[in-house]
Amino acid sequence: MCGFPTSADTVTGAQLRGQERAITANRQTNWAFADAYVAEDEALHWARDRAREAGIRPVSPGTGAALRLLAATADAKAVAEIGTGTGVSGIYLLDGMRPDGVLTTVDPEPEWQQFAREAFRAAGYAANRARFIPGNALDVLPRLADGGYDIVFCDGDRLEYMDYLAESLRLLKPGGIVVFEGVFADGRTVDSAAQPPEVLRLRELLREVRESHRLVPTLLPVGDGLLCGVRRG
Repeated sequence: MCGFPTSADTVTGAQLRGQERAITANRQTNWAFADAYVAEDEALHWARDRAREAGIRPVSPGTGAALRLLAATADAKAVAEIGTGTGVSGIYLLDGMRPDGVLTTVDPEPEWQQFAREAFRAAGYAANRARFIPGNALDVLPRLADGGYDIVFCDGDRLEYMDYLAESLRLLKPGGIVVFEGVFADGRTVDSAAQPPEVLRLRELLREVRESHRLVPTLLPVGDGLLCGVRRG
């Protein structure tokens, strides 16, 4: 039987609030369970430690698992990553890609990319599986090949996400996937209070991807929100 009240039922406001709290608590528990579902190895733990020391926040295990799944589903041979960090997301992407696949990863911090190199090596990936490009994404992306990528993963400057979207549509093959990390902005994206420009840009991005005729969109509730769009042929 369903749990909705009939005309004969009397449900007080306090009962409804209690039900809402239970639903919210269960949902948060489910999300936490999903985010910790996939175990991480020593290479990932090492990369996370380097990220913590550098003061940056890598993707969550649940987000990483989703990236790996997307790469495997796409049978990805060429992936572009905006925001190398210390290599956490890159390990997950490489793990889902084809054995001959190459990850092109861009970051303005060469020191972080050096950590990522070490993390990839510790995870068992040969040096030729990753191409590291130091620099700002909007300077580098125009130099990458049109229609050359199966996935573009964006985890850089949130203020530049709309520009990344435009570049991604050019870079992706038909059927390729663009992915944006952190679109929940720790809950601020759906908060009605006044928000900084970064959050306003994320809202603009969410609308653009949802309404684009060139993309098949979805929003995955893993980590801090993973916005995905499949490029139509």
